[in-house]
Amino acid sequence: MSADPPEEFVDADTHVAPASFADLAGLLSPYWRDYAAGAALRADPVQGGAYPPAMVDGPAPHDVAALRAAVLDAPAPGSGRVGTAVLTCTTAFDVSRNHAFEAALCRAVNTWTAQRFLDHEPRARGSVAVPLGDPAAAVAEIEHWAADPRFVQVLLPVRGHDLRWGHPVFRPVLAAAAAAGLVVTLHAWGRVGSAPTTTGFTHTYLQDYLSHGQVAQSQLVSLVAEGALGALPGLRVTVAECGSSWLPPLLWRLDKEWRGIRREVPWVDRMPSEYIREQVRFTTAPVHLPRDPGELHDALDVLGAAGLLLYAGDHPHRHGDGVARLLAALDPAARAAIRHGNATAWYRSTDTVAPPAPSLASTQPAPEVPR
Repeated sequence: MSADPPEEFVDADTHVAPASFADLAGLLSPYWRDYAAGAALRADPVQGGAYPPAMVDGPAPHDVAALRAAVLDAPAPGSGRVGTAVLTCTTAFDVSRNHAFEAALCRAVNTWTAQRFLDHEPRARGSVAVPLGDPAAAVAEIEHWAADPRFVQVLLPVRGHDLRWGHPVFRPVLAAAAAAGLVVTLHAWGRVGSAPTTTGFTHTYLQDYLSHGQVAQSQLVSLVAEGALGALPGLRVTVAECGSSWLPPLLWRLDKEWRGIRREVPWVDRMPSEYIREQVRFTTAPVHLPRDPGELHDALDVLGAAGLLLYAGDHPHRHGDGVARLLAALDPAARAAIRHGNATAWYRSTDTVAPPAPSLASTQPAPEVPR
């Protein structure tokens, strides 16, 4: 009797990163290359300030061979394998508040992703990094890559600006992503100049690390209360690496308060929880679950895990055994949904696609200095 085929996974959050700024320098125009060299700007592929050493299994892959060895050809939970990996480049760069340089840097990062990974590995999918300081430039970057089916999402930091992502100033960015059929992914961490809490900056790493779930909740409330989800019914949002067990009490409170003060937000014309359950998904890494088996099943049922969660290995970050315990507690249909079914339905395409010819990555230079 032949062995059962391995279980297929769609990994919704696989980190990649340039080994150094030199990987991107050749993708910048001469002006911005000189600008970066003169400022001695660096890139940190390990994000050493963001994770304790025990949580990081080395640097994120910087080429396709490393990606294959670490994720695509490595075992997934149980007897599984990753059939598709959605790549997220969350490299830590030195701070630059020059919005024109940020636009050029995002073009370089996206071109690097296409050339290093997507051109060589049909199992990889890309995320469009966009400049945060100039919404018009962000829209232009989305539209530039929209015709390339290998890019399946737009990457935004969950900690972005003093304004939340639901604010009207960012509506064109969200609308461009929705029009292009791209998911918007709010990923943990973000701009160092933005406070992680509503009462300002934190004073310990423990507070900072715990803040991702709090910031994610504020972003979801903003997307509902400021009308973004309602105005853009085609908008799909993934919350990555921020947890999900906090969602049920947030939705209970949000629905309750909306009933009492909905005159404040007349454009929210149905229960806030309906928008979120229809238009938002969450990655499984990290997942915070009770140890007691009965409490575990209750928590997954209240969350609605089978319909809301997307599997994420989150390489090279380690989050313990939560995902394995999650999958073990589910019935076969729910496990299949989280392993690959939800992501396959959520993203524009997780089927094998051939690279465009010629590659968009090799025919369009990074933006020049604005005139």
